[in-house]
Parts: sequence; C-alpha cells; structure tokens
Amino acid sequence: MPILHLGATVMCMHAGTATATMPFPRVTLSGQPLVQVTTPYVIAGCSLSASSGPFCASGQWIVGATRVLAGGLPAAIVGGTAVCIATGTGMQAVATQTRALAT
Repeated sequence: MPILHLGATVMCMHAGTATATMPFPRVTLSGQPLVQVTTPYVIAGCSLSASSGPFCASGQWIVGATRVLAGGLPAAIVGGTAVCIATGTGMQAVATQTRALAT
C-alpha cells in the first residue's frame, strides 16, 4: 500500500477535504513530509456541515503500516483505517505518491 504524505489528497466520506496538520518532517516522500498514524487532520467542506447534526471537523488514521515506522510510530497508508471525529465515519486517500510502499 502507498504511504501517505502531506500532499496526498484525503477526503472524508462526505466529500470534505482533509489536511494533515503535523506531518513527520524527518522523512520525505516525493519531497513532502510523511504522515504518521497519530497525525491529526482538519476537515473542511464536509457536506454534513449544512445540517443541524454533527459533521466531520477532524480525523485521524487509527490503523497504519505494521512494518514501516517513522519516529517509532506506524506510517499512515492508503489501505489503513481512519476515523472522523464527531461522525465516526471514515476518511479515504484519493491520491498519493506511489513510489514508497508499506505493509
């Protein structure tokens, strides 16, 4: 599975754009910092924000690579599991670098 980096396109399940706020700067992929599973994301443009109920405002990967660590923490990967705060739905990586892979 491809490893996520700061420039990866990540979205919530309601088409909101998720942006990593604190990537790991000591490891770069395609010139961009790597994203660890503990890296928080902020989400903008969630389609649920127009409703009166909860909407996706932030998120985080909870399951990442098992064999690739950065700074002692697992790297976030495309096939990993992520969750949005407030709704409990997931996030998905739509586009990322494809040269560095992890399992």
